[in-house]
Amino acid sequence: MTDLADLLRLLDIETIDVDLYRGQCSTAARDRVYGGQVAGQALVAAGRTVADDRFVHSLHAYFMRPGDPRIPIVYDVDRLRDGRSFTTRRVRARQRGTAIFTLEASFHVIEPDGLRHQPVAPDPPDPEGLPTLVSEVGADPDGMGEITALDFRIAPRSADPEAPTRYWFRASGEVDGGPLVHAAIITYASDHTLLGNILTRHGRWFGDADLMMASLDHAMWFHQPMPDSTRWMLYETTSPAAGGSRGLGLGRIYDQRGTLLVTTAQEGLARVI
Repeated sequence: MTDLADLLRLLDIETIDVDLYRGQCSTAARDRVYGGQVAGQALVAAGRTVADDRFVHSLHAYFMRPGDPRIPIVYDVDRLRDGRSFTTRRVRARQRGTAIFTLEASFHVIEPDGLRHQPVAPDPPDPEGLPTLVSEVGADPDGMGEITALDFRIAPRSADPEAPTRYWFRASGEVDGGPLVHAAIITYASDHTLLGNILTRHGRWFGDADLMMASLDHAMWFHQPMPDSTRWMLYETTSPAAGGSRGLGLGRIYDQRGTLLVTTAQEGLARVI
């Protein structure tokens, strides 16, 4: 099991030069870099070049090659636009000189609410007392790395294979680093199990020997400018469609009051060998 300090160190990327950063390796015993790691580090790289009065409201990313977990990742930031209300950045993540991941992120100044609506929030059991991710799944914590620095609680799942999966999560400790770090932690966590509903709809799981799974892209929309990753958040995920050896996962992240914080989407390879 890892401490929150390990996750914060992973997201605290090193400045190499102007608009050039380096992210260190995870402690996880994996054969490829966890997608949430490269997405979280890339968001931090983009945010380091943005004025403090602007907060990420959306990001769109593509996973192009599996990352090597044994070597650092270099992040090159391109300053696409600095407007009066919005700032746009493009980040290319490289290993051995080859791009493994790209991200575009947009940042927005805080403005009055204006129009507001959201879906009706689900009402799952309180997170306290629910089983943890490690105890429920029975996974090896050494293979999960810094994800175990987050407290995941699994809500009971319906017998209906089309029902959404719901779990609570939060950073298990104090986070001192401002809104960008909180957004990076949520980005890091959002990649975990987002594609799981593709498999559960067919009675399958990630460990099945005849399945090849890989994230292809990832998108997030932050509906609140300063979410707090140390407070319980409910992640509800579904899969509306699969076909052509690909599947789509959708997610919504709510706070305990039922306010929609983030919407996520990810397409993944779901190939039957």
